[in-house]
Amino acid sequence: MPKTSARLLSLLSLLQARRDWPGQLLAERLEVSARTVRRDVDRLRELGYPILTIKGPDGGYRLGAGTQLPPLLFDDDQAVALSVALQTAATTGAGIEEAAARALSTIRQVMPTRLRHRVDALQVTAVERPGTRPHPQVDPQVLVTLSSAVRDHEVLRFDYTPASPSEAADADPAAIPPRQVQPHHLVHWGGRWYLVAWDLQRGDWRTFRVDRISPRTPTGPRFTPRELPGGEVADFVVGRFQGSGGWPCRGEVVLGLPAHVVSTYSHDGVVEELGPDQCRLILGAWSWPALAAIIGKFDADIQVIGPTKLKDAFAHLARRYAKAATTDPTWAHPSQ
Repeated sequence: MPKTSARLLSLLSLLQARRDWPGQLLAERLEVSARTVRRDVDRLRELGYPILTIKGPDGGYRLGAGTQLPPLLFDDDQAVALSVALQTAATTGAGIEEAAARALSTIRQVMPTRLRHRVDALQVTAVERPGTRPHPQVDPQVLVTLSSAVRDHEVLRFDYTPASPSEAADADPAAIPPRQVQPHHLVHWGGRWYLVAWDLQRGDWRTFRVDRISPRTPTGPRFTPRELPGGEVADFVVGRFQGSGGWPCRGEVVLGLPAHVVSTYSHDGVVEELGPDQCRLILGAWSWPALAAIIGKFDADIQVIGPTKLKDAFAHLARRYAKAATTDPTWAHPSQ
């Protein structure tokens, strides 16, 4: 590779590594004169890279965003990481599977032969755990809208679909006011997308499932972000959905089974022995019907201690299961 071309690639790599570069520092890193740096910057601009000049005592350069995507520079490790990320995009629930496949094909075409062979050898198949329910797909445009509101610190208004079908059937959409929140983070947890936000109506932190959000436009005024409890969004999300009092729906029951049997299958639940064949179980889940169904997997008598919403969920499932047990199928199997 000619010396000038190699220097241009090194210059481009440096500009991608940090936001602003003083001209003299670039010259020192490349071991050339400031005049040579200026000429190399002009060459990169001719190739389509939007390099901005920073005025000031030191002067310098910044790689800006252009109207078109110029050629990109990836090292070997970056290219492999990008390949893995694109091949596992199907598990994100972001509705970008087709776009990810096209992006991988496009990037592969411009890779050097040695790197293309390395990436082709890395074939990844994303498989969900057996028994896992299909993750709800999220509109990519909704993700962009929410992410923009998080970045710009703008109050967000949206309609929120009720958790269960029975609640949705009973609700009058016109009578439910939109939620108003100060969005803080967009997170991916357990195959679902969530918005972590300060709920203005309830005066508390909330997590909202993105697949149930229908944003309204325009967004509201800007706000000063609040400090998230615990400081780190990862700690907040884990604490919200796991551990003591963390799940959105949490209930207490007495099961007619030994504590050591229940504790083996209750994961993060709290199990207390009440006798040789009886124990107390405190458990959480994403919704009340889900919590009732999880508890129902134990082949034992169940006594609900509370809350009332858990009792209602058991009644709701009982009606559904009774209907399933007594209703004749109205459709024929394809083989018949």
